Amino acid sequence: MSHVCYTGETPFEVKTEADSNDITEHPCDDMPRPYLCTVCDKRFRMEIDLNTHRLIHTGEHRYSCDQCGKRFAKQEYLWTHMYVHSSKYKCTECGKCCRSKHMLTEHRRTHSGEKPFECTVCGERFTKSSSLVRHSTIHSGDKPYKCHTCDKAFSRSGSLNRHMRVHTGDKPYMCNMCDKAFSAARNLSIHMRLHTGDKPYKCHMCDTAFSQSSHLKTHIRTHTGDRPYKCNVCDKAFNLSGSLTKHMRIHTGEKPYKCSLCDKTCNQLGILRRHELYAHSDRRPWQCYYCGMAFKEKNQLKRHVSVHTGTKLPK
Repeated sequence: MSHVCYTGETPFEVKTEADSNDITEHPCDDMPRPYLCTVCDKRFRMEIDLNTHRLIHTGEHRYSCDQCGKRFAKQEYLWTHMYVHSSKYKCTECGKCCRSKHMLTEHRRTHSGEKPFECTVCGERFTKSSSLVRHSTIHSGDKPYKCHTCDKAFSRSGSLNRHMRVHTGDKPYMCNMCDKAFSAARNLSIHMRLHTGDKPYKCHMCDTAFSQSSHLKTHIRTHTGDRPYKCNVCDKAFNLSGSLTKHMRIHTGEKPYKCSLCDKTCNQLGILRRHELYAHSDRRPWQCYYCGMAFKEKNQLKRHVSVHTGTKLPK
């Protein structure tokens, strides 16, 4: 397995200041931590701890799960992961298996709606303390983990590790049923549900089931009418962040999708695809029921049919 180097052109090096008279001490326990990680500046008391920590940056995961292919840097991480397959910590609501009792407690909050962790700055609440910590970086702007290839910065080392696979092309998680590969273990787990048909996320209002929790959250809004994504220009609201992104282009005039055959630009990918399909080909899929005349677009057919029916279409 190839190792990914995150410190630029130079290889990962273990830096020690044990012989220095100026050894930085940890503020919590006042114990000397002479072993410095040159990637994220985290310090350790023992070299073996630094060596274990360095696997986070190098991407080296030597311990593999023989059931799902997920890999881990330490054997104890693999042992903890195996609880996912043993069903020791299983949710009675949706059947999801968790790695620990603590993670099961956090997961149950997705069903109960409990959000005990509140941001003291904006008041937003979260089901997990780690989610609150990640959210806090929005206010602090702290992103200490920087990519040395494109200078993109992240608030967590794990996010940097996953980002680096964009540059390396590394996809260590392979499906054993269709050989499709993924850069993240979570993406492989979601993909496997295509083969198993597993839909663990069930709507408690209509019993519709989904393979991804994000799809369930979006579906719930069809019952609640919740539209959390609001336009700050015209106050129009949407239930999907992607819908808001598309809508904002009406105000900005942005048209990021350009036709490869002409100079036409579009603000939505679907519009561009229809343009390329019909404008640059002789395909006419819309046929008149009355006379058989065919058209490239549905609106053209509607206008033509009004000639037969005498219906006046609105301008």
